[in-house]
Parts: sequence; C-alpha cells; structure tokens
Amino acid sequence: MAIRSFEIVSVPVSDPERAKRFYRDILGFELLRDDPMGPDMKWIQLAPKGCLTTIALVTWFAAMPPGGLQGVMLNVSDIDADHAQLTARGLPLSGIKQEPWGRYATFSDPDGNGWILRQPP
Repeated sequence: MAIRSFEIVSVPVSDPERAKRFYRDILGFELLRDDPMGPDMKWIQLAPKGCLTTIALVTWFAAMPPGGLQGVMLNVSDIDADHAQLTARGLPLSGIKQEPWGRYATFSDPDGNGWILRQPP
C-alpha cells in the first residue's frame, strides 16, 4: 500500500452552518462544497487556502460526537503573526508555547474540537 496523502478529515459538529462560518470567517478556510446530502444533511467541505487536505463538517457518525476531534495540527510559517490575526478575529487561543517539535498554540472550534496551530522548528 502506498498512501500518498490524507484527503478529508471529518470534523464532528452539532450545527454545520455555525461551524462553516467559524472555519470560513475566523480561520479563513475556503468553502469548497456546500451541497445537500439527503433530506436532512449537507456536505460541507472546506480547506485552508492552498492546502490539499480538507475538512468535512459531519453530523452523521454516532461514534464521533461534536467536539470529539482533538489534536489536529495546522502548520504555519509565522505563528506570531497568525496568533495575532486570529486573536484580532475574536478566537481565544492559548499562549504560544515551545516544544522540540515546534512553537504552538491551541484553540477549539464552537463545538470543542481541539486544534493545534504549529510552527515547525
């Protein structure tokens, strides 16, 4: 098996429209798809600009309650600037910390899914 990449990460949310606004308007992700999927669901897919890996906002996995995703790293090249920009947009982030694997700050989406903003060493 020769896996070349991760394509879609499912992010469990309680309100897809609220989550879409968060990822698009606060984090700056691009909205790639927003399509009906059956009578009561939507396929909402977003990605950071220029990134091949995308997220899908999901409500249909019983084993993935809203807020159940934790520890996904978003790599950035200037964590100080990005931290300041996201804070200015109203996102509560932790302070920037240093570890051997990089400088990082953590934050959560409205459902409590936990993300790590990381500048690699």
